[in-house]
Amino acid sequence: MSSSNVIEAHALTKKFGDFTAVNGIDLEVKKGELFGLLGPNGAGKSTTMYMLSTILPPTSGTASVSGFDTVKQSVEVRKSIGMVFQDSSLDTHLSGYDNLDIHGRLYGMAKAEREAKIKEVLELVELVDWAGKLTKTYSGGMRRRLEIARGLMHTPAVLFLDEPTLGLDPQTRRHIWDYLLKLKSQGVSMVLTTHYLEEADSLCDRIAIVDHGVIKALGTPEELKRAIGENAVYLSTKEKKKLTDVLNANGFSATEAESLVMVKVKDGASEIPKILKLTEKEGIGIESVELRKPSLEDVFIQLTGRKIRDEAGTNVMGKMMAKAWGMRGKQ
Repeated sequence: MSSSNVIEAHALTKKFGDFTAVNGIDLEVKKGELFGLLGPNGAGKSTTMYMLSTILPPTSGTASVSGFDTVKQSVEVRKSIGMVFQDSSLDTHLSGYDNLDIHGRLYGMAKAEREAKIKEVLELVELVDWAGKLTKTYSGGMRRRLEIARGLMHTPAVLFLDEPTLGLDPQTRRHIWDYLLKLKSQGVSMVLTTHYLEEADSLCDRIAIVDHGVIKALGTPEELKRAIGENAVYLSTKEKKKLTDVLNANGFSATEAESLVMVKVKDGASEIPKILKLTEKEGIGIESVELRKPSLEDVFIQLTGRKIRDEAGTNVMGKMMAKAWGMRGKQ
């Protein structure tokens, strides 16, 4: 493992029966990096995270975290990482303090060490005044902050974040990211999955876009956007497939994007008239045209043919993993 990497994966694969969730991915995450895994639901990003955090064993391939093999040295890996799940794994019948205290005990922290760390992380996430209150009385944003605090209790080298701000209001999301960026400045490496592309664009050092269990593209947000071209044209029509086929047959690069057709172009001002002339010739009705500079969503659509969606954290597998993590932390 390179001294500059905190995570390395080679040909990492996970199968569930005949279904291949992750298909031979290679991945490196540098120390101190905030690395994003983006993809549609079911793309394999959470499964990848669960393999890297030792919750799921790979079917084949290898992975190491903080220099430890995720299969052969799983206990050492778990000691070096923190985890924030998409679905809450807090005990809502306990206070915030007790949730943190139990986590520290599971990781073998001595009483004095636990108390000092609880004070530190509660101050970090600004929940000191709520420490003694039952977590069932917390707001969604407060519970998320407490889960982040719990993930930091044992001073992890790597923090895995599975949709950490899903469903939260914009102000709370910004608040949580302030904490996470502060941690990054302190040298904590992070692996993030998110449906909020503006978060990934502004915060991630590098991003891997995953679909059907494989990495479709990997790079900095700017590198990924540059690969699309200078501009993206969006056309609304009732004949999406016909329009896409006609444009591609005439030298354009078009992709169906749910209710729209996206065309990547270098110069929108000169290309839009050509596109409209072609559609008129082919008798394709165009309802609207929009020109904009490429965004991560454009990259995502180009690679997957879909828009990324904000969906509630109701993944059954994710809930099972959250429960498993709580039990395995004491091993």
